[in-house]
Parts: sequence; C-alpha cells; structure tokens
Amino acid sequence: MNAEFFTISLLNGVSYGLLLFMLSSGLTLIFSMMGVLNFAHTSFYMLGAYFAYTLSGLVGFWPALVLAPLAIGALGALFERYSLRRVHKFGHVPELLVTFGLSYLILELVQLVWGRSTVPYGLPTQLQGPLFTIFGTQFPKSRSFIMLVALLMLISVWLLLTRTRIGLVIQAALKHPEMVQALGHNVPRVFMLVFGGGCALAGLAGVIGGNTYITEPAMAGSVGSIIFVVVVVGGMGSLAGAFLASLIIGLVQTFAVAIDYSLATALQGMGIGVSPETFGWPVLRLTLSQVAPILPYLFLVLILIFRPRGLLGTRED
Repeated sequence: MNAEFFTISLLNGVSYGLLLFMLSSGLTLIFSMMGVLNFAHTSFYMLGAYFAYTLSGLVGFWPALVLAPLAIGALGALFERYSLRRVHKFGHVPELLVTFGLSYLILELVQLVWGRSTVPYGLPTQLQGPLFTIFGTQFPKSRSFIMLVALLMLISVWLLLTRTRIGLVIQAALKHPEMVQALGHNVPRVFMLVFGGGCALAGLAGVIGGNTYITEPAMAGSVGSIIFVVVVVGGMGSLAGAFLASLIIGLVQTFAVAIDYSLATALQGMGIGVSPETFGWPVLRLTLSQVAPILPYLFLVLILIFRPRGLLGTRED
C-alpha cells in the first residue's frame, strides 16, 4: 500500500462516509426524538435529488440547494401530521408499515413524473473540476463540497439541540411529553417539526449527492440498507454514533474495493500451498474487493452480537 493509494482512498472514503452521515443523521434525529424508524427516509433523499434537478433548470443550482430541502421538509411534516400521527397510537409495527408503503408510493410517483432512466442532473460550474491534485491524482470539488456541507450540518444540528431553546424543548418533549405539554408547548407540533427536519436533511443529501453520483429511481434502494446499517452500528438515536459509523463504513468500503488480496494470497505468502483442489477453495480465492459489499452487513451482525446498543447508543428501545 503506497502513499498515493492510501491518501486518495482516505479522501474518497471520508467524502463517501460524510454523505452517508448526511443521510443517516436525519434518520437518527427522527428515531432519537420520536422512536420512529422511517423506512421511507432514503425516498426523501431521492426526492431531494429530483426536486433539485427540476429547480436547477428553473432557478439554478444554488437556490435549489435551499429550496429543495425546504420542500422535502414540508412534505415530511405533512406526512407526519396527516398519516404517521394517526397510526402512532397503534404502536411501532403500523408506523413501520406506513413508512414502508410510502417508500413504494414515492418510487412509483418518481418513475411516473421523471421516468425510469437516469436524469441529466449535472454539477454547477463552480463545482466542476478538481479542487487540488495530490500524487498526480485530482480530487474533485464536488466531493469536497459534500464534506464541507456534512460538517457544517453536524455542527448546526448539534448547536440547535444543545444551545437553543427549541432544542431543549425537543429533548424535554422526548423524555417528559406530559410535562412539556403542561408548560404550554405543543408536543405534536414539535414532533412534526422534528420529522420534517429529518426529511429535510435527507433532501439536502440528495441535492448534493444526486449530481455528484447519479440521479435515478434506484438511488434510494442502493443506499437504503447501508443507512440502516449505519444507524444500528452507530447506536440507535446517537448522532455522534451515526457520524462515527458513517466514517468507518465509508472508509472500509472504499479501501476494500481497491484491494485484490484473498485468503489464498495470504496463505501463499506464509508459505502454505493452496490450489483449486484445496478444501474451501471457492471461499479462499475470494478477494477483498469481491466481498467489499457485504462487509458493512458483517460489521452489523458482529455489533448486534457483541454490542447490541451500537458503538455510542444509549436508547433501550
């Protein structure tokens, strides 16, 4: 492993991990405040990309960067007010089912409106090209922008929840809703704003992730399972845990896909002869790059076995 490979993989892994954090932070916020696991969360991510694509053609990318997340947040708040709130009293299973159904509804609507193929949602001029060149390899401005926005979002959410009055009300409403209601605060409205805010964060991730990677109907499904891995590994309801898990999974996947070593290679390096006739050869010959897609799920299983709360989780439910 040379310095060039390590540095470029590190930068790519951090940028991918921070995009995962932008997605998982909204889901973590919703779960930590409301106890709701939103299966439609990545669908709002997809909607953010498509909304930004449409708005960019009308008003440009930079206004769309603000308007699209606001629109997604408003849709999320309306869904919580007129659908999720009605089934909340029946328990977690109906909540899961209604968000699961919403994810399919959004997918079908996206395909009806924008089609089933990729849309040409491109980068603005200011984000095209490399930001810098290191070891002869260019690092794009778009990925640097993802890193910047993700870090600003982390700081903003943390300050909102710990340094503002509304943040204290939100946290108090989680633990003592009856007392907060008695003090004159509208607890259902607080939860509606939390759900809408979490959806807006997913929409923001879609705005900057859609033109950096790809905008298509399959984009929600491609990251959906990974986001739930991040939330569980980091700890259900832990924003710091989601940040740590996002970076770990982003780095692991980025480094793994570029490494073509296998157990057979390692055994041969230690002087142990292996061949196609060796027992377990189909497994021994698998390279790390081939098994890279399953590594996050292996990590998830190990976390659930040895630390069910996750890396930094505190919630019991």
